[in-house]
This record gives sequence, C-alpha cells and structure tokens, in this order.
Amino acid sequence: MTALNPVGAAIGFVMSTVAIAVVVLAYLWLDRWEPEPLRLLIFAFLWGASVAVVLSLVLGAIFEAVLDPGGDGTSAVSTWLGAPLVEEAAKGAFLLLMMTGRRRNELNSLTDCLVYAGIVAAGFTWLEDILYISAGESLGDSLATAAMRLVMAPFAHSLFTTMFGIGVYYALHRRGAGAKFGCILLGYGAAVFMHALWNGSSLLSWQFYFAVYLLWMVPIFALAIALGVTSRRREQQIVAAKLPGMLAAGLVTPNEATWLGSIGARKSAVTEASRLGGRAAGKAVKDFAAQVVELAFVRDRIDRGFGDPRVFALQNEEAYWVGAARAGAPVLHTMAGYRAMGGRPRR
Repeated sequence: MTALNPVGAAIGFVMSTVAIAVVVLAYLWLDRWEPEPLRLLIFAFLWGASVAVVLSLVLGAIFEAVLDPGGDGTSAVSTWLGAPLVEEAAKGAFLLLMMTGRRRNELNSLTDCLVYAGIVAAGFTWLEDILYISAGESLGDSLATAAMRLVMAPFAHSLFTTMFGIGVYYALHRRGAGAKFGCILLGYGAAVFMHALWNGSSLLSWQFYFAVYLLWMVPIFALAIALGVTSRRREQQIVAAKLPGMLAAGLVTPNEATWLGSIGARKSAVTEASRLGGRAAGKAVKDFAAQVVELAFVRDRIDRGFGDPRVFALQNEEAYWVGAARAGAPVLHTMAGYRAMGGRPRR
C-alpha cells in the first residue's frame, strides 16, 4: 500500500462512514425484535475497527514472513490466502469472546449471531476502506477505489463473517466440545473460502471478478438476507409460544399477551403508552416488552433441553426483572384494557 494522502483520507473517511452507516442501520433493523445492548454493539464495532485490524496486520506479517519471505505484503499469496485466513480469525475472535461469561446470554438466536458478526465486520470494513481509499495516488484513484469497495461491496466483509456467526450459532446448540469446535471450524472455513474467492477473483481478471460478483456474491447476499429475515420471524414465534406460560405464571396479563407477540403491535402499545404518560412511559413499556422477550428466550433454551443450574438461575433472574420492569411502568395499569385484536390495537 502506498503512503496515505490527506485528500484521499478525507474522501475515505466521509464516504466510508456514509456507506458503513447504511450497513449498521441494516443490522439494527434486523435486530429490532430483541435489540442487543448498545454497549456490546459499540464494542463489536470498535473491535472490528481496532483490535481486528491490529491482529490482522500482526498475523499477516507473520504469515508473509513464513510462507512468502520475499514478499512485501501485496503478493498474490498474501492477498488470496493470507488476508482471508488472518482477517476472518481476527473478526471471528470477537464472536468467540461473546461465547464466554455473561455475554453468552446475549446469543439467544441466529439473528443475534448474525448481528454481532455483521457489526464487527462493519467496523473492520470502515477502517480498511479508509486506508485503501487514502492510499490512492490521485483523486481519480481514490474515487475509483471508493466506488469498487463502497458501492459494489459494502456488505462483503459482513457477509464473510456471517459464515463464522452461523458456525457459532450451531456450536451453541451442540453439547460436546468436539461438536462445538467442529461447527466453529466449519464456519471459519466457509468465511475464509468466501473471502479467498472474492480476493482471488480480482487477481485473475476483471471478467472473472464481475462473474464472481454477479453469480456468487449477489446470490449469497440474497440468501443471507432471507436467512436473517427468517431468523427474525423465528424469534417472534418463540416469544409467541412462551407467552401462554408467562400468562399462566402471572407475569403478563391476557391483554398484554395480545400485543407482546408482534413487533407492530408492540410498537403500537409503546405509542399508546407515550400518549398516556409521555416519552418516559413509552420507554418503560418498551423496556418491559424487551424483558419479556429475554425471558422467553431463556425458557426456550430450557425447553430445548439446554437447561442447567446456571440457565435455571438465569430464568429466575429474568422473571424477577420482568416484575421489576412492570413496577417501573405504572402506565401498564392505565393500559389494562388495551389489547391488539386482528392485528389492530384496541382500547
């Protein structure tokens, strides 16, 4: 890579920020049903834009020294194989970190794994694109690089790391250490394969590059969108299935159960709460609904046979917080007669 230039850096910063903002907003839309903690989403983005980049540079230098000692970091072997191996490992390390401690409790569904994978990759892409665009020797070079990276493939890194996220999701649903490791390894391998194919296509010819883009990247991207939407719909089904049990336990009322199982109805209930008690009341009802969703996912883990003392303790904790969220939303008493019927809220 050539030395950075100020004009290219400014262009890269502005254009990369705009493009990656679109990517992040897409993942926030996908995450609407069970929004992840903002602090963890910020952590994921910063990991991608800092730790993952540094790890990639260090591991890439080691790879180059071992397998291509005479290279300068821009050789074909480094671009085609080295970059995918080290970059997917550096981004995927965040997902492995999410599997530990209390952070594991946030990985409740495939959607969660897709969102964290996408956000950490977005952070990586943001800084990488700035660096590449800044390296243009002229304004034309910088704009051409921006067009290739930001217009054609802003989701590329997120798509690669999605494979790692899928591997993590299936690992969380396996019992043995060997099975878990195998799922993660397969996810990592798929991420490396896609990344290597994408990088390698640019080394062969522009015709092959565009063929890979149109015949492979675009269809896989469409499948990833379908997978994300299907996973979010599955989240809704899980919550709807757990509401009767919460109703029987006295955690929610019959009328509340009519609007807690749908994003649209839940949004209407928040709007109604805001109308009755202001923005604070609306936020309190939103927090209550989010806590019900958290409890639903913990109960789903137990019902699928993954309950252990820690998970049962977590269920009790989440049930407590549902009650606490209710106590913090007195407007729910005012809304006692509010219900959603036939997809339309009624009072």
